[in-house]
Amino acid sequence: MSISPRSISALLAATSLATAFMIAASPVSASPILGTASGFAVLASSAVTNTGSTVITGDVGISGGTSITGFFPPGIVSGGTIHLNDGLAIAANSDFLAAYVLLGGSVITQNLTGLGDLGVGPLGSLSAGVYKFDSTAQLNGALTLDGGGDSNAKFIFLIGSSLTTASASSVLLTNGALFENVFWWTDAAATLGSGTAFAGSILAGTSISLNDGATIVCGRALAKAAVTMISNQISTDCQQAPPGVDPVPEPASLLLFAFGILAVIGFALRRRRARNWLNWANQPGSR
Repeated sequence: MSISPRSISALLAATSLATAFMIAASPVSASPILGTASGFAVLASSAVTNTGSTVITGDVGISGGTSITGFFPPGIVSGGTIHLNDGLAIAANSDFLAAYVLLGGSVITQNLTGLGDLGVGPLGSLSAGVYKFDSTAQLNGALTLDGGGDSNAKFIFLIGSSLTTASASSVLLTNGALFENVFWWTDAAATLGSGTAFAGSILAGTSISLNDGATIVCGRALAKAAVTMISNQISTDCQQAPPGVDPVPEPASLLLFAFGILAVIGFALRRRRARNWLNWANQPGSR
């Protein structure tokens, strides 16, 4: 195996650049705004109710109430545990309520009242900002959130009463937008229609209901009252890309990859040095 010094330098530069780029592009799996609540895919104060084959990736908790039903089975909690009014659930609920107040006081970028439904016409694509609906907000189609190449771009929706989505609606992220920077704040309830592919964290002033087949591909359902589910999927695992989005390797995997490349280069260098030494040693007058 022969590798020239120029090739080695090129490999080292390419490996360092690729690793740095991919680590920088890796999604974040926790929201500092939500504190300990960021680990909960579902959190409520009165009741968490499931019917059907719901799969939750993350913790499920209740703080204040005592009713969590539908998870023994048919619902499945993966990559997390159920917290029934324990210390972690109480702390998470406290952080959720603090985040609810904080987000509710965000400075509004644009009031969308009267401009139509999200996902339709001029509201089919939005850049980063704080958007306000005086009363209800309806998602009816595919809403694209454009990060504009900024991984810190935040999308906050403040809804004066309730959020509802039509069946098969979706929220898509592009140009560096991250799921962890998308927040849906409602003064009242949130209802996701059947087959909706939603994204971001919902912070509801009352309850959250997910109809049959609705999913939150990366986000949370956090409610002051109850969360009700019917054969849904909710995941806080933002490293796992939803359909149509290329997955980004985790930083640990990237480092292992980089170390592997460097090990191959190191092995080649040692062989090269050994061969050069033998060539020198075999030359007349080398001793």
